[in-house]
Amino acid sequence: MKISATLKGFIRKLGEWRAGLPDTLEAQAVFFRDHACALPEDPGPQRAIDAGLDWLLEAQRNSSSRDGGVARHYSVQTGWAPSYPETTGYIVPTLLQHAARRVDAALRPAAKQMLDWLKSIQLPSGAFHGSHRHSKPLEPVVFDTGQILFGLAAGVRCFGSVYEEALGNAARWLVRMQDPDGAWRLPNPFAIPGDHVWETHVAWGLLEASRVTGDESFAEAGMRNIRWAAGKQHENGWYPDCGLGRGDAAAPLTHTIGYTLRGILEGFLFSRDASLLHAAMVTADSLLRAQHDNGSLPGQLDENWRGTVSWICLTGSVQISLCWLLLFQETGREEYLTAARKSNAFVRRTLRLDGPAHTRGAVKGSFPISGQYCRYQYINWACKFMIDACTLEAETGRGAKLA
Repeated sequence: MKISATLKGFIRKLGEWRAGLPDTLEAQAVFFRDHACALPEDPGPQRAIDAGLDWLLEAQRNSSSRDGGVARHYSVQTGWAPSYPETTGYIVPTLLQHAARRVDAALRPAAKQMLDWLKSIQLPSGAFHGSHRHSKPLEPVVFDTGQILFGLAAGVRCFGSVYEEALGNAARWLVRMQDPDGAWRLPNPFAIPGDHVWETHVAWGLLEASRVTGDESFAEAGMRNIRWAAGKQHENGWYPDCGLGRGDAAAPLTHTIGYTLRGILEGFLFSRDASLLHAAMVTADSLLRAQHDNGSLPGQLDENWRGTVSWICLTGSVQISLCWLLLFQETGREEYLTAARKSNAFVRRTLRLDGPAHTRGAVKGSFPISGQYCRYQYINWACKFMIDACTLEAETGRGAKLA
């Protein structure tokens, strides 16, 4: 009997799937749903925001370290992870932003519990260690410290001076660790050695610290890093030294591209330096051309802005949506608004707004879930950025900006 080429292809693909199937029934169910089922309709920004906020509180309650921080992820293979200081830091302002806008008695106390935990684990130097709560080694890490600045700054704004000393100590440590050219080159055990342009997201944290404390040295250090990174930009908007690990050194994740772009853009918003707006627009325009018709972006992009993988880094997608929305507010260019809406809608379609609490409203590291970025995990920072992007999308056109 002759077997058609289509059937042969299906059999071959089925064999590849079976060889790569995860161990647990839950993981297998998500795997097959992502690979074999059509995505549902877009639930819209508000339903996604509500479900995402609920999931972040669920992640805090169920962190395996039970310390007040937010679990790094829920894995469909191994369950809840320990708390992650870095991302708990920038989850705080998201919760406080929504606590100020809605009747929800849980958000503000949850954010304060996160802040109290972060304050309790700060190193004597003012720095914070990298990765999750029980990772080894417990070494000070520039990037993680910079992200926690966002939470501490929001804490000072909301709760007063109780977090001001922790904020100042962390910011001063970052200033001391900075090289004269603006880069940070302190060894990071969780990233490839060398320069990292995505630390513009640390620089933005210093800008926030300066806004809250009035210390101009924090802003000077932040702008020094942002201008250093902008100086590395290629004519087409691509950045070298944008990879996180050896596997994405030549084709960075949209996640680290999103960090870099947001830092450059925030440098413009702080300084009103038109050269930084131009730099942000060149990168953002190249990303427009990389976007697929369904709103998705390839998970990794090479120096010519070509996708190198078939899966999508959902975190990076919503980070870039945020940048497009901010650029729309600055420039009025409709293509930024259109692309952001399409990108957000695609990510929302990958959510489950029903089913068990440990995945309801959560955002996967990759789509499909078997992609290489945080495989088989629902990660807390993807949820945070999804909420932020949907919030800004909902507000755009009403004259409001994301805090």
